Amino acid sequence: MYALEVLLGLMGSTQRWRTQPWVVASFGVLIVPLGVVSITFIIIQPILIGTWCLLCLIAAALMLMQIAYAFNEFVATGQFLLRRKRAGAPVLKVFFVGDTDEGKPEPAQESSQRSPLCLLRAALVTGVSLPWNLALCVLIGLWLMSTRIVLGHEAAMANWDHVIGALLITFAVIAMAESARMVRFLMIPVAAALLITPFVYGVGTTSTVLSLIIAVAVTALAVRRGSVKGRYGTWNRYLV
Repeated sequence: MYALEVLLGLMGSTQRWRTQPWVVASFGVLIVPLGVVSITFIIIQPILIGTWCLLCLIAAALMLMQIAYAFNEFVATGQFLLRRKRAGAPVLKVFFVGDTDEGKPEPAQESSQRSPLCLLRAALVTGVSLPWNLALCVLIGLWLMSTRIVLGHEAAMANWDHVIGALLITFAVIAMAESARMVRFLMIPVAAALLITPFVYGVGTTSTVLSLIIAVAVTALAVRRGSVKGRYGTWNRYLV
């Protein structure tokens, strides 16, 4: 809904479209469970199966990106329902039947010289961005998932590195959505596990020092919010 409205605005459409919240909710019901299943399968692959699946990795990455976009859609739908409730409309009826929004229409941008690729890019980047701190967290997560090769970790320590790395990537990618930027704070307790695992499993000095450095680095990186260009109504109060 949100991305579609942006795209229509860029195309110069002045027609008022009727919003159907149940469509967005159905989209989320499909995307979120599939994303959770994909992420879980990626986590258990080297632990239970002992191998990797390239196609599964690609599918999980794509599903993660869809969760980021879906979160923006949920927030936009929630804000729409909140506005209709404040206007006195029955929320349940609006959810299933739909309604038009209120407010002054924004002037349409000239798009006669815009290529379809530019319009598609504008729709894809609206509400989603990758601040440098989140990008570093993704790289750290990838590195942790490869400690079997890089540091020679084995058994439980390698499994923990893999799980922690996968969760860091998951939370960092979801936090790419501006409306879900607060999800980055979930990386802090996940990274805190690296303060314990090296001592529990008795790894070498190098691995221990690196684990401690990564735990501190991820905590510091998670504090920075990054730029938020969109406006999300009352949801802005949660964008800390």
